[in-house]
Amino acid sequence: MDMGPRIERDELAILAELLPLADQHVIELGCGGARLARDLLARYPDARVTGLEVDAIQHAKNLAAPAERLTFIAAGAEAIPLPQARFDLALMLKSLHHVPLPLMDQALREVHRVLRPGGHLYVSEPVYAGELNQITRLFNDEGQVRAAAQAALDRALAAGQWEPAAELRFEVPVQYADFADFERRMLDVTYAERQLDDALRQRVRALFEPHVGPGGAHFKRPMHARLLRKPGS
Repeated sequence: MDMGPRIERDELAILAELLPLADQHVIELGCGGARLARDLLARYPDARVTGLEVDAIQHAKNLAAPAERLTFIAAGAEAIPLPQARFDLALMLKSLHHVPLPLMDQALREVHRVLRPGGHLYVSEPVYAGELNQITRLFNDEGQVRAAAQAALDRALAAGQWEPAAELRFEVPVQYADFADFERRMLDVTYAERQLDDALRQRVRALFEPHVGPGGAHFKRPMHARLLRKPGS
């Protein structure tokens, strides 16, 4: 019986099934608020994480909330200001498709450079499907960039830079208390200039409101995760 994709709220659980995380030096590209990185450090007290972020406002927030063994750098994946062969694991969590299209291949080469031989790159990307996507595409249609991210991974594998290690699909439950919560988290964000006029905002609201029930609006975001290994021992 087909039970459908795995439902997983905690992506760190998926990582822990795929890789050893204890005593690992990790780099996260496009770390945002570094929620998963902080969780990883809490569970693995001998791990270290370096988080890169291009959004200046988010980077300032990260610096204002320091944590042991967690370092923040203002930089993008296409130009990592760190020495080669420094990390055991690189994470790109919903971030590869945010790299400018002409720089995606360069970003993957940079990640390859800073990983030690035998190190891994874990990339999880939202799939361009689902009810939530039908709403967000009204103001932020990511069909092209999400496809480009997968194509960049395919090119890197075909070029022999990486070895495929694992691939899986899962769904992440997403909840919004109401439309105001959705606006705060999805529309009025610091990392993008949405430029929504009142008419478009109302179209988004009209599509969102039917999903609101007593417990808020519930969605499932389909995800595609790929684990790549840098050849070597």
